[in-house]
Amino acid sequence: MEILYLHGTEEQKKQWLEPLLEGKINSCFCMTEPDVASSDATNMKCHIQRDGDSYIINGKKWWSSGAGNPNCKFAIVMGKDKATSASRYKQHSMIIVPMDTPGVKLIRPLSVFGYFDYFHGGHFEIHFNDVRVSATHLILGEGRGFEIAQGRLGPGRIHHCMRSIGAGETALRILCERSAQRVTFGKKLYHHEVVAHWIAECRITIEQIAMIKVVAPRAVLKVIDCAIQICGAAGFSEDFPLAQMFAYIRTLRVADGPDEVHLSTIAKLELLDQARQLNAHL
Repeated sequence: MEILYLHGTEEQKKQWLEPLLEGKINSCFCMTEPDVASSDATNMKCHIQRDGDSYIINGKKWWSSGAGNPNCKFAIVMGKDKATSASRYKQHSMIIVPMDTPGVKLIRPLSVFGYFDYFHGGHFEIHFNDVRVSATHLILGEGRGFEIAQGRLGPGRIHHCMRSIGAGETALRILCERSAQRVTFGKKLYHHEVVAHWIAECRITIEQIAMIKVVAPRAVLKVIDCAIQICGAAGFSEDFPLAQMFAYIRTLRVADGPDEVHLSTIAKLELLDQARQLNAHL
């Protein structure tokens, strides 16, 4: 929704954004590809070529969330103009592709650590074979895809963080409830010092989340792991939501940019800050 709200034409907003906001249709976002290392947002094989008053899309995408939902009516696809000589950050474009366009093929649903997220339409591999759409479906303009992607990924990372914190709170609640219900060696689990310390550490961990995209998933995985440990073998089963929560939160260390990319950015910013402070002292 953010992409169309921020960058769509009035015609695009009328045709696609308004039904989205009204809950009449769903959409999916197609950026990550199976054949390239997609943590580099400029590393892309799917291409979009102008042909008269149309664009033709060819390529493969995967991890397109929600694509399997019958109510998913269009995809926003990022592709590269392979003929351009522009800089690597201005070679990509984004375009609206109705899901019923000839050449759009849903290949398979992808499982997440063995789970299928069917509740929202799953995560799909999609192939685009000579898919032709109107030039009016292009978003913002040719070569603006990387710029749009950065604007979309920023809020997406915050969303992931908020969901991570919610999962952490749920895991900590399960941990506390279970430790109050189970008795070992004559006393409830939370009376054992090690368990009490886990509870305290988990609360501190949740409260200290700051560098949200990197820290939140790591912190919440620790909390969920403690909750699984307290639940014992039951924590591995679907009697509790913990195993699925663990699988989902683990994906967030890769989704919308892996930890290592963000750590490099944090290090760069820290070094620049330290250099500024050093120069100020001199």
